[in-house]
Amino acid sequence: MKLIPIPVECYAGAKAGETPRRFIWQGRTVEVGEVLDRWYRIESKPEWLRADYFKVRTLEDCEFPLKHDLGSDDWYLEQP
Repeated sequence: MKLIPIPVECYAGAKAGETPRRFIWQGRTVEVGEVLDRWYRIESKPEWLRADYFKVRTLEDCEFPLKHDLGSDDWYLEQP
């Protein structure tokens, strides 16, 4: 799996950067229409970084897996 750094704009609810709303991919803004799934990685092992993961569907009906590294506040698009 390859992680590609991307800029993400989020809805901020109770905590900052809570849910992705749009991101930049290949030079264009991609609008998130729906969050299909969300899961977490907690610090159960020191070598595993804390992260939130999202599977999103865009307004253009494409699906993307996104990773939010909670330690660095960086976002990534995951490619197989």
